Amino acid sequence: MNQKTPVTVLTGYLGAGKTTLLNRILSEDHGRRYAVIVNEFGEVGIDNDLIVGADEEVFEMNNGCVCCTVRGDLIRVLSGLMKRKGGFDAIIIETTGLADPGPVAQTFFVDDDVRARTELDSVTTVVDALHLPLRLGDSREAVEQIAFADQIILNKTDLVSEAQLRDIEARIRRLNPLAPIHRAQRSNVPLDMILGRGGFDLERITELQPEFLNPAHGEPGHVHDESCEDHDHGHDHQHGHAHDHAAEAGISSVSLIFDRPMNGPRVSAWINDVLQAQGPDILRAKGIVSVAGEDRRLVFQAVHMILEGDLQRPWREDETRTSRLVFIGRNLDAEALKAGFEACAA
Repeated sequence: MNQKTPVTVLTGYLGAGKTTLLNRILSEDHGRRYAVIVNEFGEVGIDNDLIVGADEEVFEMNNGCVCCTVRGDLIRVLSGLMKRKGGFDAIIIETTGLADPGPVAQTFFVDDDVRARTELDSVTTVVDALHLPLRLGDSREAVEQIAFADQIILNKTDLVSEAQLRDIEARIRRLNPLAPIHRAQRSNVPLDMILGRGGFDLERITELQPEFLNPAHGEPGHVHDESCEDHDHGHDHQHGHAHDHAAEAGISSVSLIFDRPMNGPRVSAWINDVLQAQGPDILRAKGIVSVAGEDRRLVFQAVHMILEGDLQRPWREDETRTSRLVFIGRNLDAEALKAGFEACAA
């Protein structure tokens, strides 16, 4: 009985294809009971033929799913849903027009009742392949939604060429090296690929292997600041900022790798200090740390200033005990982060 209901926060710019995805969840014959929370019913445009019952703010669909709106308080809506009999296989929260999925994600860490009955599974961002290059130039929201994601659905891939797609994927990875990218047309990704990701499950953070970290970068304490890899723009690379797109300015990812064991208390204190000082600017952080004299891996992740961390499973025989940290955020100082991290060596 003590199963928590997984929650997917679905974000993405207007027109990216979130509504198409939500309508699939509400109408397809997938045999699961999902609750979909939207900002406004009007946007989803629920097909009246599919509605079997409605009470107050909740519409029940003939495939067993329900849809309701957030009017006011998300916590109130969630607790109302949790009281419905039969329960749900998963809850999907659409965050149309919300710039930063951060506050929604934080709800699942700060409210005790919500935390007791639900768990945040992932932040999934739907991106429109055709319009993304424009959005990255003019919308801070679009950039933040990508930087924040656990996974990205790259939609409308049939409207652009393979070369354009590769360029878009490279730009997405610069902002967020950790999120897998699923290509789609008309949001046709299999639902079980989107739900049940475990993006916030410490035990499922098994390796942080951002795709751009090829073995050549693996020397001790190497820092890799993706934002300065702007090879085709012939700019001055000294500053580590992506200087070609206004909205991207300042958002980057910093990956730290260190192969000496760390002093446990010192590294915990340092991560706390970084988040206290720069929390609003740090969208996401994840790390696996090798602690001196400890067989288990120290795993942590953060959303803004909210930090979760724990000793998880022991290191396996075949694993190299390398510590890896990835920070995604605004105005990150790669060199300072590297120096701070290395100062925690045992």
